[in-house]
Amino acid sequence: MSTVTASRTQSPAPARPRARLDWRLRFGALSLIWGFSFLLIKVGTDGYAPFQVTLGRLVFGSAVLAAAMAVKRQRLPRGARLWGHVAVAAFFLNALPFSLFAYAELTIPSTLAGICNATSPLWGMALSLVALSEDRPTRVRVAGLGLGFLGVLTVLGAWQGFHGLDARGTAMALLASLSYPVGWIYVRRKLAGTGNSHLSMTGAQLMLATLQLAVVTPLFTGFPTHVSVVPLLAIAALGALGTGLAVLLQYGLVAEVGPTTAQMVTYFIPVIATAAGVAILGESLRWTTPVGAVVVLAGAALTQVRRRGA
Repeated sequence: MSTVTASRTQSPAPARPRARLDWRLRFGALSLIWGFSFLLIKVGTDGYAPFQVTLGRLVFGSAVLAAAMAVKRQRLPRGARLWGHVAVAAFFLNALPFSLFAYAELTIPSTLAGICNATSPLWGMALSLVALSEDRPTRVRVAGLGLGFLGVLTVLGAWQGFHGLDARGTAMALLASLSYPVGWIYVRRKLAGTGNSHLSMTGAQLMLATLQLAVVTPLFTGFPTHVSVVPLLAIAALGALGTGLAVLLQYGLVAEVGPTTAQMVTYFIPVIATAAGVAILGESLRWTTPVGAVVVLAGAALTQVRRRGA
């Protein structure tokens, strides 16, 4: 669910004062926010079309980032070429995956969507073998890739012929998880070292993603005939918390404990998403789902293991 533009988009910043709130508490808050995002998507689609859910999410998320930029007196990046690259990043990291997850949850439970999201590191590892020549795999990482996709097959119940599974919705959720590493590879190639702050770049990214959805949404959906209060509140929370505040929390974690530790939030998201879906939405849970999820997370963790000194 990450929306941060890049880990190398600015020069080293001066030392910052120690955060008042312990990083472990912020790590837990970020895990909860992103874990509950799939439940909020499901509730939002109960009252609004998927594109409307995504547009609303981006509007509220952009508002939070714009407010943060105003408080910190940061400006949007400049340059037409740079904005063109940011537009591509906005599509693959926000507009496309957010929309795909919203459409997927029309037919699949939020628990499955959350587990599909955990496959992003696996897709990233597979793509890096082709797209990033400097990112050479180790045997451990390749083994993690194979183990992770075995976990995906377990979650989907492949040996049972995917019985009771909506293939279209599941495919959309998996494509959404694939979209993230595609976007990250593009960012790494085109937007590293721009000299702009993370906040400025991500603010621009969310604004462009909002513009993209503002153009697309009227073409596929009509104006809502009535206001559904609970779904609207879910969309507002999804945007303000799951997209806006979550990005700011992630900034602080990366700055304080480093990207490796901050990235571990990925492994808590499907656990929280599954617990929330079962406990609050009453979604059913087959034994293959938690078992496969554990295998997926184990494989994803192995794909992140680096050589010593790398």
